[in-house]
Amino acid sequence: MTEPLAAVVAVVAVTGASALGAAVVGGVFFAFSGFVMRALGDTTPSAGLAVMQAINRTAVRPPLMITLFGTLLAGLAACILLVVTPAGPALWWAVAGEAVYLVGVIGLTVGFHVPRNNAIDRLDAGSTDAVPEWSTYLTEWTRGNHVRALAGVIAAVLFGIAAGLASTL
Repeated sequence: MTEPLAAVVAVVAVTGASALGAAVVGGVFFAFSGFVMRALGDTTPSAGLAVMQAINRTAVRPPLMITLFGTLLAGLAACILLVVTPAGPALWWAVAGEAVYLVGVIGLTVGFHVPRNNAIDRLDAGSTDAVPEWSTYLTEWTRGNHVRALAGVIAAVLFGIAAGLASTL
């Protein structure tokens, strides 16, 4: 161990927190892909749409937002710490984790899911006119969410590898 212990602990802690955050976010998205969206699709369109509208309004609150964007910031901090604490290959694993998280989780959330969520929020859940839009939303949103879940898990693994490598500094 050539780096001061405090520096190694800080690097491993922040990189490990990034791994944990990405895993939690990936797990939330996995739960939606695995059973929440399926359950909403098994209900009547008006009930599924109304519940999803409520979920989308509830999701934009501190627990999810702090975890979602806090993980992005923790990953950035991990990358910076790995630059200033010469970490060799740990840096590149963390950069890969941050890139996967940024594109596959944050990018898809902001560029793909939020616009769809906003569009269905404007629908009248009790209207038969909303049924085709709900059906399309359900299919497209869930497919995109599979990607987000996988990206969260991949980012968690990459950050985990970076933390493991950093622990040997």
